Amino acid sequence: MNLKQLHYFRVLAGYEHFTKAAEQLSITQPSLSHAISELEKELGTYLFEKHGRNIRLTKYGRFFLQYVERALDELEKGEKKLHDITCPSRGVIDVAFMYHLGPHFVPNMIQAFSQKDEYKNVRFTLSQGSNHKIFSDLKAGKVDIAFTLLDESESEIAFTPLFEQEMVAVVPYNHPLARYDRIDLEDTASYPFVMFKQNSDIRTIIDRLFESVGVIPQIACEMDETDVIAGLVSVNFGMAIMPRSLSLANHNVKLLSINHPLASHEIYMACIKNRYLCPATEAFQQFSLNYIKESVLQPH
Repeated sequence: MNLKQLHYFRVLAGYEHFTKAAEQLSITQPSLSHAISELEKELGTYLFEKHGRNIRLTKYGRFFLQYVERALDELEKGEKKLHDITCPSRGVIDVAFMYHLGPHFVPNMIQAFSQKDEYKNVRFTLSQGSNHKIFSDLKAGKVDIAFTLLDESESEIAFTPLFEQEMVAVVPYNHPLARYDRIDLEDTASYPFVMFKQNSDIRTIIDRLFESVGVIPQIACEMDETDVIAGLVSVNFGMAIMPRSLSLANHNVKLLSINHPLASHEIYMACIKNRYLCPATEAFQQFSLNYIKESVLQPH
């Protein structure tokens, strides 16, 4: 049994006439008759019976037809859907990114991509998570492109460097350190902190910074969301170490550069090596690289 046989069967069931069905299918009547005969042999029953000069479906043919129509309809829907999601101007792109890239960087880049006429009908599905979750989704095919940190142990994943992201100290304006523009991390030892949660990749970076200068931070609370942490800092709940981001301008906080130790990390675009990407995804991949190079805004 093959799709061509099922298609022939559906058309013949509609006409119940070999000549008309063959004309509709643009094949000869003997070819159609042979295809139906082979299908009946495989199924072990007659699908049609003679009715005067014409034919009609047997009760087994009527029973089988409902399943054939359902199956072929689903395949046609799938074909159309596949065309839609792989079309350069109408595709679907699955993107994942680290939490702290969500408030500004990723939304602005997607907006800039979507403003181009040729991509205005491209749709995105977005997800946030830890590096571990993102890499798992990449390998499972749930995600096409991710924006994350480098992990050299992930041999299946290709990492393309995008930009360097600075870590800064964030304090309310009435904080004792707010009179400075630059500090050493050691200067923060006596102050409480609002921290990213321990399962956060950014928290791992922050912990290493403190370890490098022998400071154990006083942790007032731990949160996942960048904006919530900045909000807590703004109401004097504690200070924070965070990636520099334009979204921090929305909060009543001051950003202090860190002299020592050097506090920055690289953000990468990640995708699975040698995996097929639909045209829309390839276009977004290239756009992302150009966006970083050409944007007048600092991506961090």
